[in-house]
Amino acid sequence: MTETSIGTPEQLRDPDYTPTLHRAIPLGIQHVLAMFVSNVTPAIIIAGAAGFGFGSDAGAQGFPDMTYLIQMSMLFAGIATLFQTIGFGPVGGRLPIVQGTSFAFIPIMIPLAAGKGVEALPALFGGVVIGGLFHTFIATFIGRIRFALPPLVTGLVVTMIGLALVKVGIQYAAGGVPAIDQPEYGSLLNWSAALVVIFVTLALKFYAKGMLAVSAVVIGIAVGYVYAMAMGMVTLEGVITSWNRAAPVALPMPFKYGFELSFAAIIGFCLMAIVSAVETVGDVSGITKGGAGREATEAEITGATYADGVGSAVAGVFGGFPNTSFSQNVGLIAMTGVMSRHVVTIGALFLIVCGLIPKVGAVIRTIPIEVLGGGVIVMFGMVVAAGVSMLSDVNWNRRNMVIFAISLSIGLGLQLDPKAVQYLPDTLRILMTSGLLPAALIAIVLNLILPEELSDAAVEEVTGGLSGQGKGSLNGK
Repeated sequence: MTETSIGTPEQLRDPDYTPTLHRAIPLGIQHVLAMFVSNVTPAIIIAGAAGFGFGSDAGAQGFPDMTYLIQMSMLFAGIATLFQTIGFGPVGGRLPIVQGTSFAFIPIMIPLAAGKGVEALPALFGGVVIGGLFHTFIATFIGRIRFALPPLVTGLVVTMIGLALVKVGIQYAAGGVPAIDQPEYGSLLNWSAALVVIFVTLALKFYAKGMLAVSAVVIGIAVGYVYAMAMGMVTLEGVITSWNRAAPVALPMPFKYGFELSFAAIIGFCLMAIVSAVETVGDVSGITKGGAGREATEAEITGATYADGVGSAVAGVFGGFPNTSFSQNVGLIAMTGVMSRHVVTIGALFLIVCGLIPKVGAVIRTIPIEVLGGGVIVMFGMVVAAGVSMLSDVNWNRRNMVIFAISLSIGLGLQLDPKAVQYLPDTLRILMTSGLLPAALIAIVLNLILPEELSDAAVEEVTGGLSGQGKGSLNGK
């Protein structure tokens, strides 16, 4: 029997195996580094969209509300991860699943928060709590609704999420939304900081191995931060001031921003919870296949989906955003070959400690928005690529091309020109301008009701001569 310094092959495939602490702690921190930037980015984006983040008047006070949201992102990612790894009752897959703040809900949250300041947060967190409870509810029958979300639908949704967010990355790299009308917006200095992050990230992704490759975005942002400091975009004095302003320890406050029920928020979060639940099912399957060489059990899939919902609902009570399983950590398990859930528990405890120390968030908020933009461009571009990868599993026959075409055209079009539905009631307008929800609903409905085949003439007249040459294209069945 072959034995490594960590454990035997049988032990490494066992979720209940615990490596020695001097091995388990670095492995656990690896999981945190792999998702750290992705986890805190939604809080920064929503704070900026609402108007109390980078470039706002809150800067004079050190962005206290954005710091709190960053703090909650770390804290409840850790707590939700514990729900997965340790579990209680039916909640938790009891697998090495890392939870984090989901990108999927950002296109829903931006229209809800845009320009409304802190006043937008009660309705936003009301939606998070109700959406989390709904997510918990659908865990009981998640296996029976997967048929309505084939790769055509899930791939479209993930692609739309990425397309909705790439604009944010470009705006950040150019200087941030508040600077759009300023002369420095889009300056060479701003772009140089973002490009440093992009080039370092790409170099590590392609030429490094192991943890350097896994943590490429974190390292890229760190190098970009040093570059920004050298160029005077951030000063040591500013970092020290931010550090000194933050409390050494702070506990989360339930309903810190209040609680409000908004129909638009509730509908948006509940519908996206279905998509998030299906994504979690895929991640659980990926973990058991990659780490243990087996299919996930029904109890593991249901428990993991329960943990998604409970973790999101609890986070919303204290000012955290929806949590979901993080796919990049699935790849990390396959890379390390360590299936131990207790390793991920150590990573979760590290996140919880960071979330209880506002000084961590205080340092994060000193990252220049241009530097963050470089990392965001890479991350959101990868979201688009992940969606395209899912779509590669689709049989691109005439029927599926029409479904994709209609869904993408309407969804992306509404994202690009939200004023097109400015006369709709507020609830419908917010849901429609997300682009994501109308695209997903159209794709789901058309996929369920359209016949399996379309005639050549039904498609040829609308393709403009671009028939497609890929596998399963118009010539396929």
